[in-house]
Amino acid sequence: MVSISAALEIIREHQQSIPVQTVGIANALGIKVYKVPGWPADLSGMVRKNVDSEGGFDIFVNQDHPEVRRRFTIAHEIGHVVLHPHLIGDGITDDALLRSGLSNAVEAQANRFAADILMPRDKLNECIGKGITSVRELAARFNVSEQSMAIRLGVPQ
Repeated sequence: MVSISAALEIIREHQQSIPVQTVGIANALGIKVYKVPGWPADLSGMVRKNVDSEGGFDIFVNQDHPEVRRRFTIAHEIGHVVLHPHLIGDGITDDALLRSGLSNAVEAQANRFAADILMPRDKLNECIGKGITSVRELAARFNVSEQSMAIRLGVPQ
């Protein structure tokens, strides 16, 4: 796995245009992403160590979830790899609310990291500066859920 600073640089490179390509970020970090069919609806994704992988980890997402959900899950799991590789052990499985057996603080940190990946402040501010302020339109441009965008903007739901 690359250092945190190198990972952040890779992420910044992929944030030059929106929507941010999460699989592209994962691949640039040496992480393979797999869509898994037939998982229960309450299982969003997981990250697992893979010593044979360049990045040392693989990410699995529920193929049956909507694209915006899969994108957030991939970004969330990238957050675990970058911020918490020492906690992954044999793997972290996240349910539909992106909860695992890890502490709420660790999961909240991975969620914030995912939001930072998918909705970079500078690109969000550019859109708002151009008069694009609708949660729905911003969510569509960034290819995230309206709920994620509302949370990012601090708009009551």
